[in-house]
Amino acid sequence: MIYTCPEFNNVSMLTIFCMEIEKQVVILNDGLLALENQAVARSESAAKTLDSLMRSAHSIKGAARIVGLDTAVEVAHVLEDCFVAIKKGQITLDSQHVDVLLKGIDWFTELGQVKNDAHSEWLIEQTDYTSKLLDQMSALCLAPSENLDAKPSPKEETELKPLKKAASALNKNPQNHKPQNHNPQNHNPQNLKSQNHKLQNHNNIDHLDSSSPEENTHIDSGDEDANRVVKVNADNLNRLMALAGESLVEVNGLQPFVDVMQHLKQQQQSLIHLLNRLQKEAMLPTGEQKRLDSARKIALDCHALLSDRVGELDQFSQRFAQLSDNLYQEVIASHMLPFSNGTQGFSRMVRDLARSQGKQVKLEIVGQNTQIDREILDKLEAPLTHILRNAIAHGIEPPAQRQQLGKPEIGTIRLEARHRAGMLFITVTDDGCGIDLEQLRASVIEKNLTSPSLAAQLSEAELMEFLFLPGFSTAEQVTEIAGRGVGLDIAKSMVQEVGGLLQALNTPGAGLSFHFQLPLTLSVIRALVVEISGEPYAFSLTHIDQVRLVSREEIIVSENCPYFVVDGENVGLVKAQQVLQLPESQLTHETAFPVIIIKNQDSSYGIIVDKLLGERELVVRPLDKRFGKIQDVSAAALTEDGWPLLIIDVADLVCSIEQMASGGMLLLSEDRKDARSLQQQRVLVVDDSLTVREMERQLLQNHGYQVDVAVNGMEGWNTVRTGGYDLVISDIDMPRMNGIELVQHIKDHPQLKQIPVIIVSYKDRKADQLAGLNAGADYYLTKSSFQDDSLITAVKDLIG
Repeated sequence: MIYTCPEFNNVSMLTIFCMEIEKQVVILNDGLLALENQAVARSESAAKTLDSLMRSAHSIKGAARIVGLDTAVEVAHVLEDCFVAIKKGQITLDSQHVDVLLKGIDWFTELGQVKNDAHSEWLIEQTDYTSKLLDQMSALCLAPSENLDAKPSPKEETELKPLKKAASALNKNPQNHKPQNHNPQNHNPQNLKSQNHKLQNHNNIDHLDSSSPEENTHIDSGDEDANRVVKVNADNLNRLMALAGESLVEVNGLQPFVDVMQHLKQQQQSLIHLLNRLQKEAMLPTGEQKRLDSARKIALDCHALLSDRVGELDQFSQRFAQLSDNLYQEVIASHMLPFSNGTQGFSRMVRDLARSQGKQVKLEIVGQNTQIDREILDKLEAPLTHILRNAIAHGIEPPAQRQQLGKPEIGTIRLEARHRAGMLFITVTDDGCGIDLEQLRASVIEKNLTSPSLAAQLSEAELMEFLFLPGFSTAEQVTEIAGRGVGLDIAKSMVQEVGGLLQALNTPGAGLSFHFQLPLTLSVIRALVVEISGEPYAFSLTHIDQVRLVSREEIIVSENCPYFVVDGENVGLVKAQQVLQLPESQLTHETAFPVIIIKNQDSSYGIIVDKLLGERELVVRPLDKRFGKIQDVSAAALTEDGWPLLIIDVADLVCSIEQMASGGMLLLSEDRKDARSLQQQRVLVVDDSLTVREMERQLLQNHGYQVDVAVNGMEGWNTVRTGGYDLVISDIDMPRMNGIELVQHIKDHPQLKQIPVIIVSYKDRKADQLAGLNAGADYYLTKSSFQDDSLITAVKDLIG
């Protein structure tokens, strides 16, 4: 029976061979590094590792033979024999030996990366290097062990003869090891199935192996990989995710039908009871009695039929819901990969970089089976690589220095991934020297990032944030692996791109740790759904610090800006409608307002929403690219009842709030009636005369109003846009902007035009009064009104 692989129907044998190499070199790299860290090469764990290494080398050898790459067969054969010699105790493994064997693995890595089936040409170009590599590995296998006599036993001599013969043949006649042209029919699609069958089962083709039967006794066929990988287009996978989410929504549409049918069943039952009662109590003629009896039987038959169908519909609804949920969960799982898929090259990279720096470093990876969205996993590679390189370059001390500090000579970097509270947490920690905060403070000043006086006041957390700035580095000189200041900037940018958080925690003298907080997947998010202006919106839980009800008594207004206090920190308060530029809605909470406290880096704001609708798991639906980037919105989703909603881009929202604040546009906007229930009536007095300002302020305060003042028209215009004022009282003749212009600006503004304005001026001409009223003022008073109740009467008339 011929084994077929449909997904390989249009793939060349050399491409499949490269896929085999890609899989096996991961096992070889990880196994060899693990073997280097194991104290005794003949321990039980080391023996299992060696078995795995021998199987991988043997697998590559068999695959290379099938595609006709004889030089690759020979390199794999020598590599396999080196593992055999280690297992038999003929080699006492040390770092130098590992370096040589890693060169052999790298040789296969490069071979597997050759494109367009140009492997034969590549092997010809690498003939000289391949010859030297085989010499080094052969010498490694033939080197006497420190624990054995220099002269091998007759049995060992017999076992090593094939290896000696191969090495000597290569040295005497290198051209023999130029690759032979493999049979072109290997690339014939008609022969692909049988060739692929051989490739998949080459572990069992022992008769093609040139090694002795005794050497082959250690080779196992290996377990069949139960999780066969099939490459799927990302767009297809996203569409499948969208369809699965829609099916989950659609299944909820069955429940109303079930409810209606149940209600109809109850109504029919009531009808039957009435007919039974009528039949018993009514004195009807015989003919009418028979017709009533027939009607009762028909009702009973209908009820029985309806009962059966309602039960079937209910069961179908439950099965459909379970099926849709299973489909949904499976599609989500198809987006996930184990963390180990993204960390395969880290151990090797850490080892090589540490040796190049004269350091000894061990990488511990915890949570390799933690499931991560494949898109996030791809994006994590570069940030984690930079952080690991920085840990080696800046953090881990040389062995001699570590010994003086009482630390183990071998430094440790711990990379951990775990799920917690619906989020993905990744931590990179080293036990090096950590960050010298005073040196960091000096670097910040030296690079003119802040003034010395301000730098002296920065907390540790604020100082650590400078590490993530583009181009910032504490290295004294630029080296191959550090000093350019791009690594942590890349990490920060990646985290912000996926809507996560990154924080660095320092323990001087004991190490540095980086904490990533990321969404579990970019396809599905856990979000808080709220109502704003009658429409649903979603905030990702990643950026929500707290959700709470804020009473009117907790709201404080300072410098025209509302805020409230949370854990000793002032949190600015703003209505969601104002930032999102949505219609105002009536507040339904008389005593408290639902507030979402969002955090983005160092900024915190409280967003007032209309209602909290609850926490939901939402399938992210990207917006049409033709819309471009929509301000304050990142994506869309569907609620469980099929209604569309927008997902808020919190980072963008914070930027919008800060821009409004810097431009004097941020205010807690309410209509006048709702504002009165929130706080005292607020009045802004605009006059360039100190005496007049104070007189008006005291007069209004004595009548229970909250009063702010501005010294000219321009300041008055900036101030009125920063706080929810109920009334503006203005003079006319003022520098920078006169009162008429101020009134016109207020009345032309879509959000401020409802604020009433009173002009109080020494000018009492009819023309001046008409100019003020035509500009939009609600009252025009002269300053003689201070002597009577005219001003207070006008104020009460406008705002109560």
